[in-house]
Amino acid sequence: MDVRPADSQGRGTGGAAGAPREGSDLQEELAARLRLLHELSGLGVRALARDTGLSSSSLSRYLNGVTVPPWPAVVALCRLVKRDPRPLRPLWERTSNPLPAPPKSSRQIRPLPRNDLPRDVPDFTGREERLAAVFAAVESHRAVSVDGMAGVGKSCLAVHAAHRLAADFPDAQLYVDLHGFTEGRPPLDPDSALRMLLAALDVPSEKVPREGVEELAACWRSELARRRVVVVLDNAADAEQVRPLLPGAGPSVALITSRNRLLGLDEVPPVSLDVLSPEESAELLARASGDPGGPDSRLARDPESAAEVLRLCGRLPLALRLAAARLRHRPGWTVGILVERMAEGASEGESEVDAEFGAAFAMSVRQLDRARARLFRQLGLLPGESFDAYVVAALADLPLREARASLEDLLDAHLVQEPTPGRYRLHDLVHQHARRAVAEQDAAPERERALHRVLDYYVHATAAADAAMPYLAPGRPASAGVAPAALPRFADKNAAFTWLVTEYGNLLAAFETAAAVGADTHVCELPRFLRAYFARRCGTSHLNYLFERSLAAAERLGDPLQLAEAHSDLGFARYNAGRMAEATASYEAAGREAARAGDTRAEAELALRRGYLSWDAGHVEEPLDLFRLAGKLYEQAGSPTGAAHAAASEAWAMLQLGRREEAARRARDVLGIPHTEPTWPPALTARITLGMAVAPERPEEAVEHLGRALAVARDDGHLHNQAWCLNCRGVALRQMGRYEEALASHREAFALLDEVFEEHWKIHFLDGYAETCRLAGLPDEALRLHRQALELAPRLGNRHAEALAHEGIAVVLDETDPAGAAEHRTAAEAVLRELSPEAY
Repeated sequence: MDVRPADSQGRGTGGAAGAPREGSDLQEELAARLRLLHELSGLGVRALARDTGLSSSSLSRYLNGVTVPPWPAVVALCRLVKRDPRPLRPLWERTSNPLPAPPKSSRQIRPLPRNDLPRDVPDFTGREERLAAVFAAVESHRAVSVDGMAGVGKSCLAVHAAHRLAADFPDAQLYVDLHGFTEGRPPLDPDSALRMLLAALDVPSEKVPREGVEELAACWRSELARRRVVVVLDNAADAEQVRPLLPGAGPSVALITSRNRLLGLDEVPPVSLDVLSPEESAELLARASGDPGGPDSRLARDPESAAEVLRLCGRLPLALRLAAARLRHRPGWTVGILVERMAEGASEGESEVDAEFGAAFAMSVRQLDRARARLFRQLGLLPGESFDAYVVAALADLPLREARASLEDLLDAHLVQEPTPGRYRLHDLVHQHARRAVAEQDAAPERERALHRVLDYYVHATAAADAAMPYLAPGRPASAGVAPAALPRFADKNAAFTWLVTEYGNLLAAFETAAAVGADTHVCELPRFLRAYFARRCGTSHLNYLFERSLAAAERLGDPLQLAEAHSDLGFARYNAGRMAEATASYEAAGREAARAGDTRAEAELALRRGYLSWDAGHVEEPLDLFRLAGKLYEQAGSPTGAAHAAASEAWAMLQLGRREEAARRARDVLGIPHTEPTWPPALTARITLGMAVAPERPEEAVEHLGRALAVARDDGHLHNQAWCLNCRGVALRQMGRYEEALASHREAFALLDEVFEEHWKIHFLDGYAETCRLAGLPDEALRLHRQALELAPRLGNRHAEALAHEGIAVVLDETDPAGAAEHRTAAEAVLRELSPEAY
């Protein structure tokens, strides 16, 4: 049989649920895939039609989703750009013969459109000519780049324009800081930016290509082609950073800002900003300071000092707002006092602009008390780009309440921004000032202690979020550093997952910082608490990279338990990526270190993982022994959840051996274990196992069990588990003789698997699907699926699947090609003899 366990260790926990769609949605999705092929070809419609032998009018209808193309047309398009057409076949079949939609669930409710735009400043002043140029460029080219010197108001203008455009682009309003000129960190690479943008559009991670900027850019353009979105790409370094992020065909628009002219973007009109005019500067100073105007106002009473403020600020909007904030919050000050305080901040050796900004920043900081000035400086130590009160409390070693109050004071002083409630950031220039100030005024040991408190916080907060997500057996608690006094509280798994999504960039920045400063325990532990998150959201590629770094840190530490866990985690990441030989080597190393450490829980987890790998390698009895060993070890370690995972996997292994009654009893034992989480993985595995075990004798009960399991998997948004449930349901329906329903279930399963971009997952389902096709009178389709398995199995080292494929081909060929059938049957026996020589 071709069933899989619900992965208790974070394996394959995908993104949002991939429920079947209505016919029109399927047709649009197929058209979007074809438009990607069109973009990859680099040809116009007429040229593409000529090279594929299609008429240009028909091709246009296919690309626009008006008509479903015949399958040969899809094949011709794929072959022209050297892409395998087979992954598109299930979608094409579903488009041609749409499946009925499943019942609606709460997780399928369309979320509100995403709006990431920072707050539009209420005192936006002037720029009418530049705004008109921006809108004209957007109208004609769907994109515009705004360039100018630091602090001139590029971001403010772009965000203001985006707010004014928002009503015409209702599907989403997105913002991403590209960090082209952020001191202390490299520009955001296009790969990361594209993943952030696709996540902001709520594109399931299973639809996001795992690797390749070109593939990610094509996916991004395809998503924008069917939406009306305005996106602000702020603080770009150069044209190469921006080019993959531009919208393609379609109504969406992009507003880009950079300190440099983006000369390489010929298709994007530039709009350059200069400083404000004297009149606009005076108006902004008055509005931002709350000056009522009239002859008795402070600015009017001292026009010379007011002019000096404009000069010291260089007519730059950011500096003007900082100076105006001082007047607004100091009603007893005259404008002359403001000038004196600003002049005190200028120092020799700085450029004119640096002196102007330095004066404004230093003047603002000097108005703070000693504790808040120290906190402002320490903010320059934070990794990442945004922060909340919890990490600030850890950074400054403050109670949470005091940290929040201090942030509010810094917000009032315009030294901190609050783009969304409870989330703060520093403007680039302010951040530079804070970094310089903390380096100059705080002793190195004090800076080091503050930074380590931040790293401690991120490890312990991530561990708390991980514990609230019921995908793993509870593991060893965090031991890096000292747990902070205040940590976020997570009401449920959704709150924990939301926190991880929000903090994702900061967590990676903390990991890199920990590696840079030699905090090896933090480097070891942080990825362990991100396993469930990465499995659901980000796939396996980056997790492999993190665990490779984590292993290197563990080797430096030399602790056997850290080494055992690092080798085991890296092995599991490699296993999930289909890198079976590397996973085997990692597990062998983990076994040696676990034995040296004498840690029962680590040995239990390793036994469970080795069981999964052993089954995929084609062994039959060994996985059952490993699962039983894992259960005993988990019980000895006092981990009932881990023991339940092992018991569910044991029941599944019994089912594979044909011991259906034993499998059913063991599965019922697991279902009888009390638990509170509806999507508890052991229960899902047990319910599927039970359904498959009773299918021959009690088919109606089997369908009920499998239907309940599928509903749980859909509610959890777990595409791999949905595919597993659907495929098992197909096998059960086939055993009942309900072939059409069985085929529909298999096809739906494979349509979901096509979304995960990991072909190796299909090896577990191909044999069952092919057998259903054969019995349903579709021998050609059955032969195609068996041959696909035969091609895939040797690459993955799955000898059992290889033997099944040979035998399946032999059964199909028995009537039409007896000689060919005999060859494949002989090959199957050779593989089985190699796997179990004692049976022959």
